[in-house]
Amino acid sequence: MAEAALKTDPVAAILEGREVLATGWSAAARSDALARLQASGLPERRDEYWKFTRPDTLTQAQAPQAAVMADDEAPLFDEMDRLQIVFVDGVFDAEASDDLALEGISIERLATANSDLHWARDVYGVLEKRGQDPVSRPLAALNTATATDGILIHVTGKPSKPVNLIYNHKSDSSDATLHHCIKLDAGAELTVLENGPAAARLNKVMEVEIADGASFNHIRAQGRNHERRAATHLFARLGTESEFKSFTLTMNGVLTRNEAVIELTGDDAKAHIAGACVGDGDFHHDDTVFITHDAVNCESRQVFKKVLRNGAIGVFQGKILVKAGAQKTDGYQISQSLLLDGDSQFLAKPELEIYADDVACSHGSTSGAIDEDALFYLRSRGVPHADATDMLTLSFLAEAVEEIEANDLREEILDRLTGWLGRRRG
Repeated sequence: MAEAALKTDPVAAILEGREVLATGWSAAARSDALARLQASGLPERRDEYWKFTRPDTLTQAQAPQAAVMADDEAPLFDEMDRLQIVFVDGVFDAEASDDLALEGISIERLATANSDLHWARDVYGVLEKRGQDPVSRPLAALNTATATDGILIHVTGKPSKPVNLIYNHKSDSSDATLHHCIKLDAGAELTVLENGPAAARLNKVMEVEIADGASFNHIRAQGRNHERRAATHLFARLGTESEFKSFTLTMNGVLTRNEAVIELTGDDAKAHIAGACVGDGDFHHDDTVFITHDAVNCESRQVFKKVLRNGAIGVFQGKILVKAGAQKTDGYQISQSLLLDGDSQFLAKPELEIYADDVACSHGSTSGAIDEDALFYLRSRGVPHADATDMLTLSFLAEAVEEIEANDLREEILDRLTGWLGRRRG
């Protein structure tokens, strides 16, 4: 009877064959995460923040099938001088990766970091655990308990080039669980790039501790694997006068759920998070963001734009929480969708929760079709219909893409969006 009960327990089923390390510097965090996962259970549609997204293929015991597809499109960031760190189906690929030595930074693999007094003890699972309150995030707890690899980055200065995390896909049923920890000392700076087709199913956590006066810039491209199912979690905590910027481009995948939990705990901190998503057909994309203001004179921006066609579904759930005492908060949130047909859907849940009286917070969410007047104007000046539609679509996405500070990266993202639209002209 007990054996039968075990087989019907979703948590036990997904843990079967996964190891929770019992020794080493991360053992306590893993054990704690496992206990939290067992207490909360896996996400279900009845959960408040999963009512728009079915978690089924993210939580079934076996990874779904996803064909390994040839793609002759050049990977993003290829022309940049960067330090490349490559994972293949969730396993570090030393041959494809660069030498991990770089001034102003130390980089280690999660799988081989052995010191009992490792600095990552103060980051690994710490921000993830803080992010479980007030909303339970079971897939993040699963990741902390069972992650098999990842990168630990300690930034002490200002590296001369960005770190590029590349996720490749070679197995049609791969299931990758990656956990990255990043710690920036006071005044340090780092840019992290992420791209690649990834595994058939990916569960990834990135925890970022940003000390006073430090700056973290993050640009991520999700695509090239049309059948990918991914759950990503970005946890960040900001010190005084620190800065955090993150931008995500998503173009393919059956199901993508990107969660971000950001805490502004030092005065005069700034956090900007943005995303541009273009979806076609069997495509479900969910951005779920929770930003907490817990210090004075802090600024946050959430800017998300989604272009959907042929029945694609986009979801945005964004919250700004302003705690008592977090005066002079400036919080801005916008989520918008452009529906290129009548079959697609955009589901939005913007939220503000404010316990301070000297704040400037706003949120807005809209959904609509191509502006017919603007389209007529372009057509009347000789612009073909398809070109005019693409121009208006790129214009719609511009506010999110403009959140990327670096001109070369912004142009590369726009080029990739232009190519995607060109390949899908009806």
